[in-house]
Amino acid sequence: MLIYIFKRVLLMVPLIFGITLISFTVIHLAPGSPVEVEAEMSLKASTQARENLRKLYGLDKPLHVQYFEWLKRFVMLDFGKSFTDGKQVINKIKERIPVTLTINMLSLILILMIAIPIGVLSATKQYSLFDKLTTVFVFIGFSTPTFWLALILMIIFGVTLGWLPISGIQSIDVSDMSRSERLIDWAKHLILPVGISAFGGIAGLSRYCRSSMLEVLKQDYIRTAKAKGLRESEVIIRHALRNALLPIVTILGLSIPGLIGGSVIFETIFSIPGMGQLFYSSAMSRDYPTIMGILVIGAVLTLIGNLIADISYAILDPRIRVRQ
Repeated sequence: MLIYIFKRVLLMVPLIFGITLISFTVIHLAPGSPVEVEAEMSLKASTQARENLRKLYGLDKPLHVQYFEWLKRFVMLDFGKSFTDGKQVINKIKERIPVTLTINMLSLILILMIAIPIGVLSATKQYSLFDKLTTVFVFIGFSTPTFWLALILMIIFGVTLGWLPISGIQSIDVSDMSRSERLIDWAKHLILPVGISAFGGIAGLSRYCRSSMLEVLKQDYIRTAKAKGLRESEVIIRHALRNALLPIVTILGLSIPGLIGGSVIFETIFSIPGMGQLFYSSAMSRDYPTIMGILVIGAVLTLIGNLIADISYAILDPRIRVRQ
C-alpha cells in the first residue's frame, strides 16, 4: 500500500509543473494586462509611465524568462507580491483559504450524507414513488443555475422572511456575542452558501449512486448472498454498497475542482471573503501573481483529492494495489 501511495505522489510532481506552465501561458496571452488596467484609471498616463509599470512588474521580459523566474520563487513557496496592493500573495491566500475550505468540506459532507442514501434507496426501490420523486429532483438540480438559485433564496429567506443573513460569514456585532452566539451566527451565515454549493452535487451524485447500485444488484454474488438467507439490509450494506462505491469515489475526486470553481460564484454573490472572491477580483484587475497563486493552490487541492480517491479505490478493491 505504501508503494502504491508513493507512486501516486511522485506522479503529482510533473503534473504540478505542467499545470503551472499552461496556466502561466494562458494568463499572459489573455487580452488585457495590469498596465492597461491601471492606465485606464488615469487618462493622462504617458507612454513612459506605462513602460515603467511594465518594467516594475517584470512584464518587459520574454514570456519564458518570466515563467522561469516565477518558477524559482514557487519552488521556495514564494508566489511573489500582488500587483494591486503589494502584499505577499501567500499571505493573502492564507487569509482566505480557511473560509473556502470550510465551505467546500461542509458541502462535500452534506453531499455524501444525503446523496448516497438517496441513491441506495432509489436503486432498491426502483420505479417506486420515491424513485420517481428523486428523478424529478435530479432534473431540477441539473437544470437550475447556481447564481439564480442563490438570488432566489436570498430574496426569500434573507429579504422577505429575514431568517438568514445574505452576506459575509459573520455579523458586524460579532465581537459583542458570547461563544455560543458566535457559533449560531456563523452557522446561519453558512446555511445558504453551503446548501447552494451542495445542491447540484447531491442531485448528480445520487444519480450516479443509483446507477452503480443497480448494476451491482444484478451480479451473481448478490443473488448468491440472498440465496444463503442473508438479510436484505446486510446484503445491501456489506456486499452491494461497498462495490457500488468504487465509481462514486472516482466521481468525488473529479468533483473537487467543481466545488472549488463554484466558490467563485457563491462567494461573489454572498460577499464571502474566500479564495473565490479573491480570484474574481484578481482576474478583473489582471493581478497575475495572485491568479497564479490561487490556481496552483487549487491544482494542489485537486491532485490531493484525486490521490485520496485513488487510495480509497485501493482500499475498497485490493486488486488495484496488486496490479500496481
